[in-house]
Amino acid sequence: MNKDQKNEVVELLKSKFSQYSNFYITNTESLSVAQVNTLRKVCFDKQVEMKVAKNTLIRRALESLDSKKYEGVFDSLSGVTALMFSDSPKEPALIISAFRKANNKLEKPVLKAAFVADEVFIGDNQLVALTNIKTKNELIGEVLGLLQSPAKRVIAALLEKGKKDEVAVEAPAAE
Repeated sequence: MNKDQKNEVVELLKSKFSQYSNFYITNTESLSVAQVNTLRKVCFDKQVEMKVAKNTLIRRALESLDSKKYEGVFDSLSGVTALMFSDSPKEPALIISAFRKANNKLEKPVLKAAFVADEVFIGDNQLVALTNIKTKNELIGEVLGLLQSPAKRVIAALLEKGKKDEVAVEAPAAE
């Protein structure tokens, strides 16, 4: 790879890191070509971009954007590295977990690090926590549900009271 090609890869990576607020750094080293292709297809179907690049080029791209912001992920840049870019903070974690289950509880791909909403998660042991992150739409749904709950109770209580009043009016007076 010559200098121009390396610069081109760095620029591509910089655009991806700028475009997405979430990215995962994984190790896909011992996966077969067929497994990697399957993983790429799943990523494509779930609108997650998967890129493989040299660690030095990834580091150079991150440092040129904001070395302080991304310094927590630099130690994870070793071995074979595949990047997963997503708008969803948890979709790559769900893909990794599902891929492992579908492949007889395979331990690959290994999560080396994740950068989610300006937070760094280091190590494969963070995968479960990342699958439980709430997306923006899930949080909005929960807030709306909480806001609707008191109103629904008031309406239900008024309807119940209205039914009791109707029954009292319709019932003949006892003599």
